[in-house]
Amino acid sequence: MAVESKGQGRNVVVIGTQWGDEGKGKVVDWLTEQVSGVVRFQGGHNAGHTLVVNGKKTILRLIPSGILHPGVLCYIGNGVVLSPTALLAEIDELQSNQIDVESRLKISLACPLILSYHVALDQAREAARGDAKIGTTGRGIGPAYEDKVARRAIRLLDLTNPQALKTKLTEALSLHNFVLEHHLHAQPVSVDQVFNELMAMAPRLLKMTADVPQLLYEAGQRKENLLFEGAQGSLLDIDHGTYPFVTSSNCVAGAAGAGAGVGPSKLHYVLGITKAYATRVGGGPFPTEQTNEVGQTLAQRGNEFGSVTGRPRRCGWFDAAALRRSMQINGVTGLCITKLDVLDGFSEIKLCTGYDTPSGRLDVLPFGADAVAQCTPVYETMPGWSGTTEGVRQWADLPEAAQRYLNRLSEVVGAPIAMVSTGADRDDTILLDHPFQ
Repeated sequence: MAVESKGQGRNVVVIGTQWGDEGKGKVVDWLTEQVSGVVRFQGGHNAGHTLVVNGKKTILRLIPSGILHPGVLCYIGNGVVLSPTALLAEIDELQSNQIDVESRLKISLACPLILSYHVALDQAREAARGDAKIGTTGRGIGPAYEDKVARRAIRLLDLTNPQALKTKLTEALSLHNFVLEHHLHAQPVSVDQVFNELMAMAPRLLKMTADVPQLLYEAGQRKENLLFEGAQGSLLDIDHGTYPFVTSSNCVAGAAGAGAGVGPSKLHYVLGITKAYATRVGGGPFPTEQTNEVGQTLAQRGNEFGSVTGRPRRCGWFDAAALRRSMQINGVTGLCITKLDVLDGFSEIKLCTGYDTPSGRLDVLPFGADAVAQCTPVYETMPGWSGTTEGVRQWADLPEAAQRYLNRLSEVVGAPIAMVSTGADRDDTILLDHPFQ
């Protein structure tokens, strides 16, 4: 199908509604058949999207999840912090598998770069925190966003002016090396080394740069469909998540506008991705966490390890109160429930509908880690099912108990279910309401 024929000018934002790892990559890949382009609008290479097509697994970190569809353009917006070394390594990995990337990837010149000193700062800070560490991936994401807000970031555009780039690097490292050496007791980073590495990569990187907002505007004028892809889950949002145990960017649906350069009126549908249970990576409160056999079973069946970091995920029952917060801050149009098959075989399944707290009952996740840590979940227990849901592609073929669980989940969250994922493969999907129709 030609790119120009894909759409009627409808744009869909795909976001995670929990603490990340909800399976956004598979859903974006599945929906890409309807679009001419996929846009990544926030985060860095700390994200990991796992795609399985015809049994073959592909792990993406920075490249938008539409890359496996020939002819579809992939955009990296200005809201992404970009590691040049990680990006080129990912491109090389994909192209070694005969996937054309460089001719279809369009990167905003306004992307701030993650450089070696950001990684050094990130790792030294976490080490210094000891038991109080936040649980970052140590990839330099937070320090790079700090430089962006402080107006000292090195952006992709700076690679076009080597002399000015050298000056900016010298100024940035005069601060960061002081912190590394005298505050964090770590090794300094060489200005010349960073500069030379960037100059070596610049010719290849700059060939993929573009005025992304202009290209997206032109695609809209041609009535093409676009997908906007978030990286982390909404409950890790820097403003709305369980602060300070959050990521360093805005992960909510509204960030698609700022992080890609499109007006909010051009975002027509918000698809919220959520697991049929709950997981969390790193530090921070997690009200429904199960540090018992249930949690171990969920982790084993769901293969709950980070696709990029390999870190084990903490597992627990579905938290409707947390999802209500996501519904509020994202304006979710419809839900996609993933990993339903992980619940196969449980004799009973628990669903958190609210919290008991020292100040009374709450029906929605409160702000801040301290408040969330005081929440005791209030559970509703539902019967499980003995039949399998793995690979089921029609709603009527699901066990009745699974249908009742999904319907109840939708009811307590307050959002309709548009899709259900019943396995890792692209086609293991039940469609109830197509976001592009």
